[in-house]
Amino acid sequence: MRTAVAVIPARFGAQRFPGKPLHPIAGVPMVVRVWERARQARVLSSVLVATDDERIVRAIEEAGGHAVLTPPELPSGTDRVFAAVKGLPVPAEVVLNVQGDEPLIDPGVIEAIATFLIENPGIEMATAAIRMRPEDADNPNVVKVVSGNDGCALYFSRSVIPYRRNPVPELPAFKHLGIYGYQREALARLTSLPPHALERAESLEQLRALAAGMKIKVLESERDSIGVDSPEDARRVEALLTAGLGDGRAVG
Repeated sequence: MRTAVAVIPARFGAQRFPGKPLHPIAGVPMVVRVWERARQARVLSSVLVATDDERIVRAIEEAGGHAVLTPPELPSGTDRVFAAVKGLPVPAEVVLNVQGDEPLIDPGVIEAIATFLIENPGIEMATAAIRMRPEDADNPNVVKVVSGNDGCALYFSRSVIPYRRNPVPELPAFKHLGIYGYQREALARLTSLPPHALERAESLEQLRALAAGMKIKVLESERDSIGVDSPEDARRVEALLTAGLGDGRAVG
């Protein structure tokens, strides 16, 4: 049986929101919230956090989890994920990158991506998306994705894509959710490549994969999430959790 492991990259010195992984969400550090959600995904053999800071290691270990210190100079979360899994005593065939700023990530989405890649070893990468609300279209913190007939991503952007010169009602817009899955060999190949100009321009590491000709299958989800890019986002998540609405179904 092929196995899957989830890694949560968490860098302390985020440029726009320093210390973001340890920002408390209803009294619990955000990265611990993400770890708690990921470990509910039943198909995973393990969940670990990859970080550049001892304070994050301590927070995860105090919660009962496992964290790995990775070099601070790594260019992206993807590179941090591979640095963490290289040292695993029993390597998993499938590796999931669960973004450390998604405290409402649905464990079912994690399970779906892991299961898809376990059952489809010929697919290099997979991710998730949900139909986008019109009010999110102009928000650069909401990443958009368009896919082709094969269900694989054509492009990801912080801008509106596609540009709708003509109204096409049967063409929905999709918001990308903060999770990636890789076959281990694909992850090794991806992290051997330098960051691409598109990746640097949009600050979207998945564009390195597309630029290299790698296929990313996009699975449609019915459960939304909120990426925390600011203290205001954190307060929004906290309000949902306090109201008992943090299961992804009522996020909006």
